[in-house]
Amino acid sequence: MTRVIKIGGRPQSDPRLADAIASGWNRGARELVLVHGGGDEVTTLQAALGEKSTFVDGRRVTSAKDIELVRMALSGSANKRLVALLVGSGIDAVGLSGEDAALIGASAVDIQNLGYVGIPNTVNVAFLRHLLSGGYLPVVSPVSRNGSDANGGALNVNGDDAAAAIAVAMHAAELLLVADVQGVLCNGRVIPELTSAAARQLIANGTAVGGMRAKLQAGLRAIEGGVPQVRISDLAAIADHTRGTSLRGIGELT
Repeated sequence: MTRVIKIGGRPQSDPRLADAIASGWNRGARELVLVHGGGDEVTTLQAALGEKSTFVDGRRVTSAKDIELVRMALSGSANKRLVALLVGSGIDAVGLSGEDAALIGASAVDIQNLGYVGIPNTVNVAFLRHLLSGGYLPVVSPVSRNGSDANGGALNVNGDDAAAAIAVAMHAAELLLVADVQGVLCNGRVIPELTSAAARQLIANGTAVGGMRAKLQAGLRAIEGGVPQVRISDLAAIADHTRGTSLRGIGELT
């Protein structure tokens, strides 16, 4: 069964990352797709060029100029740095973006308020299966192809949303969203399990904000799309399948 793991920007700098991925890969868990973020890197590049980062509900407002910076930071340096790290650990990793072979097709969410920000609506499953069958680990930047742009324009897709779309399309057994916290927190404690209804309540009452709000929203879409389990946790959860917050459909909590 396929497993989709999304690695947030900060966990990518954790020195344990390569070993965590390699241990799972070397145990024979080769049906794995890795999606990465890199928001801090985009912010740093914007600041270096005198641009300001703006967010709405955890999603980066992206102008026409910004989308080129997002391509540079995510599909360029962040993707290739992560691939190099994994290859150095003995993994046959292949770096891709959602634009390659129309891997992820997306449509704009709200041009007026968010700019070139998209939500995934198609995934080239055959391409991913081809790589997996050849023994390669796809490492995916979430920058995606604008499905309504005949000239091949790009959209900035949140990494959690991209990972959820891939998990649904691949009929994945699990989607793991790796962040820099152990799980979804309430009063400083990790919530071990959430129903879809409870997750929506955390979003509605403001308990989950920013990046965690975006993670829960992506997780809900994955659950609704048929993924049996979504987990939100830290890097240790790659090996520890009981760690973090598990998100399941109504009536499915154990």
